Amino acid sequence: MTTRTTAIIIVDHGSKRSESNAMLELFVERFRAQTSYTIVEAAHMELAEPSIAQAFAKCVSAGAQRVVVMPYFLLPGRHWSSDIPRLTAEAAAEHPGVEFMVTAPFGLHPMMMEIVESRVAHCLNHVQSKAGKCEVCADGQISCELRKA
Repeated sequence: MTTRTTAIIIVDHGSKRSESNAMLELFVERFRAQTSYTIVEAAHMELAEPSIAQAFAKCVSAGAQRVVVMPYFLLPGRHWSSDIPRLTAEAAAEHPGVEFMVTAPFGLHPMMMEIVESRVAHCLNHVQSKAGKCEVCADGQISCELRKA
């Protein structure tokens, strides 16, 4: 199979906060623009749409013959080991012949150390007025602050 017939669904937990759900959508848009996969969709495990089933159906409608579900989770837990595989299998059952899998979450991927170091450095620079707000704090709802006990 090729990157034209393999779809990627990036799934998070889902939130009642629309801002959180919108951030996943933005991430997926950026991933889609930077990858060779032509079918890339966002999904939420619960609390928001699109659901895994909705995203799976959209992928198949776009020509996917294989669907890879990537949990946008840091560490393995019940959602990764049980909930997401179950929801994915239920969605796949509606599309006989389509291959599917659920990948591991980020876990101890070596690039996570670089990401953590980059985030910490940016936030420290921000509180010292050496950098602007990061993309998470840019909407003004939260902000990094240096405090004393």
